[in-house]
This record gives sequence, structure tokens and C-alpha cells, in this order.
Amino acid sequence: MINSILYRSVLIWLSLIASVATAQEMKVPDIVLNQSGYYPKLEKSAVVLRAVSESKFELLSMPDRKAVYTGVLSEPKTTGYSKINTRIADFSTFDRPGQYIIRIAGLSESPVFKIADGVHHDLAVAALKAFYYQRASSALDADYAGKWYRAAGHPDTSVYIHPLAASKNRKADSKINVSGGWYDAGDYNKYVVNSGISTSTLLSAYEDFPEYFQGLKAHIPHAKNKVPDVLTEAIYNLRWMLKMQDPADGGVYNKCTNLDFDGMIMPDKATSKRYVVAKGTAATLNLAAVAAQAYRIFKHFPEQYPGLADSCLLAAKRAWSWSVKNPGIAYDQDALNKMTDLKVNTGGYGDGNFEDEWTWASAELVASTGQQEYYDAFFARLNAPVSLPSWNNVAALGYYTLIRCEAQLPGQYKSVTSILKKKILGLADRYLAAFETGPYHTVIGASLNDFAWGSNSSAMNQSILLINAYLFSKKDVYLDAALSNLDYILGKNATGYSFVTGVGYKSPMHPHHRLSFADGVAEPIPGLLVGGPNRGKQDGLRYDAEPELSYLDDVNSYASNEIAINWNAPLVYVANAVECLQTGKK
Repeated sequence: MINSILYRSVLIWLSLIASVATAQEMKVPDIVLNQSGYYPKLEKSAVVLRAVSESKFELLSMPDRKAVYTGVLSEPKTTGYSKINTRIADFSTFDRPGQYIIRIAGLSESPVFKIADGVHHDLAVAALKAFYYQRASSALDADYAGKWYRAAGHPDTSVYIHPLAASKNRKADSKINVSGGWYDAGDYNKYVVNSGISTSTLLSAYEDFPEYFQGLKAHIPHAKNKVPDVLTEAIYNLRWMLKMQDPADGGVYNKCTNLDFDGMIMPDKATSKRYVVAKGTAATLNLAAVAAQAYRIFKHFPEQYPGLADSCLLAAKRAWSWSVKNPGIAYDQDALNKMTDLKVNTGGYGDGNFEDEWTWASAELVASTGQQEYYDAFFARLNAPVSLPSWNNVAALGYYTLIRCEAQLPGQYKSVTSILKKKILGLADRYLAAFETGPYHTVIGASLNDFAWGSNSSAMNQSILLINAYLFSKKDVYLDAALSNLDYILGKNATGYSFVTGVGYKSPMHPHHRLSFADGVAEPIPGLLVGGPNRGKQDGLRYDAEPELSYLDDVNSYASNEIAINWNAPLVYVANAVECLQTGKK
């Protein structure tokens, strides 16, 4: 067995070779754009990254190179946080389907792009199917997984109770079954708090666009039971989350994990001892929220999933009751490690503020039961400011739910939704201002703070908020702004990368992702959204000094090139939402 120092050296050497080759082959174009394409009736723009004296641009049809549109470039724009200057080529008024390039005198021509209906269909399918590739405890058959087929790993049918998770009915080192679920990110552990927002986002996509999802096929295993694939995939993780609840008291373990991260090996080769760790309020409220939402959906599928809806509602209520009795139990891994010799060194997902989890869980339970107890808990937190959702800031998910379910709420609760809409629109309007004035004609990138850990997921969560604003306001400007961030992650950015594996002519080839690294297949698993530019640069690698260029397509770049389920879930929502909504713009 290769020792750990040599293994890391080999890994770094291989990634350096790959990174140099990629850099040599893929220079940033003068003109960057959405590599997947544009819808005929929606906003369309590209970004010029080089100084140019010309003020006009042309669209040429391909392959005949006939000029079909002439536009005027914007005035130069500055970011305010870097030396990069941009100009915008907006061709939203041109709506003829076809393949085109952009030509500007003095610059290299843009890559070929297309304008078409359904232009993001393949992306929408790939983003959802990426969750299938993340399944734990399951072999992936070549009929579904193609060249990324693999043996099963981490059965998790005999996982140990960590000493700090022990209880009266579950002693330390006793074993429980927590099989299934999704691998969290580039590693092989499974975390309830990150599964919460990820699973809920898939369920919310279905709730917002149920008819559309009835027809979306991702080619994943199912029982041909007329259940949409997005729900089939969500259930795979939902059932794991339910197993993480202690049946004796309703509390939920924070994660299923090794003591240390696995090496860069395939799942069936990773055989370290696995544990469930201490219960916490955040994890328990996450299950309460997701299970309550799942009840609303799966009560409509009693033949396909007999008893599942009732089990979910019971789990949600028991999780809520445990949290009421234990309202402030944080999973503080550093503090817990000081109490035991059996130290856990994988991702902590520690969260010490649970007000957002209370807001989310109470909203889901109100929408599913109408009971006063849950409404009172939600209303008590109504004055808290709204902010963009993330795994540790989930209050806005509850806002989306109550707005979505407004028609089904008891009459005495409906008035609160007008307050929630106003708060969502307040944040959406801030994003609109960024979209209209930003250097990339996107919402993301208007602020230096945008380039943080998982910046691409922030872009997608901004888009979800804007789509929610569009759904209840019916104002097209919110949909255009939401679409701009999809343009960004698909190539209209300073790096020139499409940040989704397998999508576009320049996409990540070396994500920090054990499955993609160790499987022996040259191409990474498709449909995965990498983290994106991150000025924090926590991995210590050498990045460009400019914040929006702080990205490396390098397997060692966990700060910018890892993948994660809570980053892919909003991509699933956004890509499928715009595919659905663009049909109304024809």
C-alpha cells in the first residue's frame, strides 16, 4: 500500500500535468458566453473581456457566416474589486433559432453558440442524474451509468454508534442500519444538515413544476410506477434521512462518517469503520422540515409508496418534539473531540444558530398540517431579516413553502404570505440592481463577497429566489435576472469555464471528486456543478490574484473545484425551471 506522503505526491504530480495540459489547450476567449446556448424569447448577452475600440458587434450565422444582426456594445464596465474591465454584447431582441458566432473588429471571434427552444434540456437532465451517480450503498449498472458504472460501496447496514452518540437504548459500538443516501460531496460521508436543503430543493422543484417533471426522464432505475424521476431520486436520500432518526426519542444523528476522510479511491475499496455521531438540533429540525414536505407530496402516491407519507409526517412531528425539548444542541466537532479518544475529523457542518431551522421546519409543518403550534413558532420569528439560503441558513425555504402553499393554508394564516412576498421581493430587487449594472450582466459577481466557498451555488440560489419572485409577481425581469446566473455558470464569466462537468466546450476535467478521480475514466461524471471562484483559497494552491479568477481545474483544489449535493440541487431547480418557463415565452 502506498504510504500517505507518497500518495499525496503522486496525486499532486498528476494534477499538475493535467492542469498544465488543460491551460495550454484552453485559453480564455476574448468573448465569453453561455456555452449551452440561449432561448429565443429570453435575455441573451455575451461579455467582452479584452479592451476594444470598436463599439459595434455582429452576429454571424453558421456555417455560412452571414451577418444577421448588428448591435452596440455597452460602455466599459469595471468590477470595483479587480483590474478586469468588461463590455456587454446584448442581443436579446434577436430571436431566430440557429447557430452563430459573435464578431467584433480587433478581437478573436467567439466560439459557436446556439439559440433554440429547450436549449438547456440536456443540462437539466444531467444535473438531476448526477445525484444517481452520488448514490451510496448501491452498485451502478452500466445500463444506467454507462462508462461510469461501479461496484457498490459503503453498505452502511452495520454502522457503529459513536460513544458520544450513545443513549440508553443504543449503546456505544452497537450497530444500526443507515444504508442508502447520497455521498455528500467529493468525499464518501453523509451529512443530514446538507442533505436537508439538497433533498428539499429537489422536492420544491417538483412542487413548483409538477406537470413538467412528469415528463422529465433522467434514465435512472425505477419501478415504472409513474413517479417522476426527480421524486424517485429524492426518495433515495429521504429514506436514508429517516433512518438517521433515533426511534426511541426522535432525535437525529448529525452524520454517517468515517473518523477520517477516505483516500482518492473507489467506494468498494473504502472499508474504514463507519459511525453515526451525536444528535443535534440542526439535524433534527432539518429532518422535521424535509419529512413534513415529503408528506405533502407522497400522500398523492399511496399506491406506489404505501405508508411513506404517514411515516414522514410522524417522523417530522417526533423530530419537532425532540427539538422543543432540546432547542440548543449544537454539533460542535472540535469541542466533542476533546471529550473522546475516538476523534472525528471529517466535515463538521457545525451550526450554532438554529433560528432559521425553526423558521423552516415550522413553515413546512404549518403547510402540511395547519396546526396552530407550528404557526405560532413561525410567526414568532417573522421579523428576522431574509437572506439567501444555504445549508446553514434555511429560513427562506420556509418562506417559499408558505407562498407556494398559500391557497391551501387555513384562512387565518393566509395574511402572512403578503409579508413574506414583500420580503422576498426586497431581496430580489437588490439582485435586479446587480443584474442591470454588474460587470458581467449577471447577478453573481456584482460584489467581491460573491466569490466565496461554493460561489456557484450562491449563483443558483440567487436564481431560485428570483424564480420564486417571478412565479408570484409574473414580472419577466426576475426571470431574466435568474437566467443571467445560469449564463454565468455555463461560461459567461471571467474564467471562460462552464462550471458543469460535461457541459460546454470548456468544462472541468479534474474536479475534487473521488468517484471521478478513481474510476479510471478520463471524463469526470457529467452534470456536476463545481464550487467556482473562491477568494478564500483555503487549500493553499496558487490562484490568480483577481477574485473572479480564483478557480483551478485541479483535483487538489477543494476550495474551488469540489462538487457537493447542495450545489447541484439548486442547479437542478434552476435548469429545469427555465426549461419549463421558457415554453410560455414562445
